[in-house]
Amino acid sequence: MSRVVLGVTGGIAAYKACEIVRRLRDAGHDVTVVPTPNALEFVGEVTWAALSGNPVATDVFTSADQIPHVRIGRSADLVLVAPATADLLARAVAGRADDLLTNVLLTATCPVIVCPAMHTEMWQHPATQHNVATLRSRGVIVLDPATGRLAGPDVGQGRLPEPSEIVEAALLVLEGSDVASTIGSQDLAGVRLAVSAGGTREQIDPVRFIGNASSGRMGVALARAAALRGADVTLVAAHIEGDTDVSDVTVRQVRTTADLAQAMQEVAADHDVLVMAAAPADFTPVTTSETKIKKADDSGITVELEQTVDVLATLTRNRREGQTIVGFAAETISNVSELLTAGRAKLSRKGCDVLVVNDVSGGKVFGSETTTVHILDTRGLIASVTATKMLAAHRILDAVIIQRQSEGS
Repeated sequence: MSRVVLGVTGGIAAYKACEIVRRLRDAGHDVTVVPTPNALEFVGEVTWAALSGNPVATDVFTSADQIPHVRIGRSADLVLVAPATADLLARAVAGRADDLLTNVLLTATCPVIVCPAMHTEMWQHPATQHNVATLRSRGVIVLDPATGRLAGPDVGQGRLPEPSEIVEAALLVLEGSDVASTIGSQDLAGVRLAVSAGGTREQIDPVRFIGNASSGRMGVALARAAALRGADVTLVAAHIEGDTDVSDVTVRQVRTTADLAQAMQEVAADHDVLVMAAAPADFTPVTTSETKIKKADDSGITVELEQTVDVLATLTRNRREGQTIVGFAAETISNVSELLTAGRAKLSRKGCDVLVVNDVSGGKVFGSETTTVHILDTRGLIASVTATKMLAAHRILDAVIIQRQSEGS
């Protein structure tokens, strides 16, 4: 069990921190909430105590014999501030210690994640941008705010990212992963990345289709991971189980393999990286009935199929100069050596830069939160990863960055 200190500042997004506490506790972590006095104007002390299961630390004088302004920061495995106001960012940069939370930030020796939330003008102000850059230079992980509805009728960048995304980042840090430094450095800033996800569906009639077991979770994880690392992300989503809502990610919905091919070809025109994590159907009915096909005695029906377009091969064939393309290969080969041989052959045949191959025998990957993947490029095996899909997504993005650096992109 890790010890997480959740700092909450006085912004309207403070109510979202309630969900962050719940998710962290559900993941098995001990949470101590340190609200600023202004935060308590939005969510009361009783709420924080009930959600966290711990006493709430509100000032440096309560339980003074335990030296809370030093003890809390020293004992934490992670300090997470969500939301963080512009005022908190300024005070943290200046090294102020005028409330318990800023004392915690000064004494913490563990990783620190800060999640700003404020109106667009405040976020874009040169002073705030300077403070964010300064915190990042000191090793603090600062997540960019999302774009969306703010307090009142305003819409713009400054919205707190969704609690699920914040907790995903926190869990990666708590795992001790080096991903924390990549998030903090925003190593994909300025890169336009498109990722496809989910399984396509080919209609037989208005109510029946040919599909596959892909949940789309790996593709969504890739979109979230790339956004965390600063990329400008487009998610081309076929059928996906669960939520596709990712902060500051443009989502395009598709249904069939033909739809997917068209959408990916369109985004390829202005994206630097294409990740084909979707599971397109390889076959589609030659004809589709416009009405529901009725059962007639016990004779059954015959459906004639034809091959669909090879989306990945089309993308590599038409690639722009400097564009990096990642393919996926789901195989039913349990022997790792044979699996890698099949992966190398597909990498060569498809012409992509990186190929992610995994064994899906028995449906053991579909719909799961974890996966085992092998990441290949033209030089051979880069990495084999057994982890959550989010961590696997970051390892795939690591390979993308290595590839682009080797090409001088």
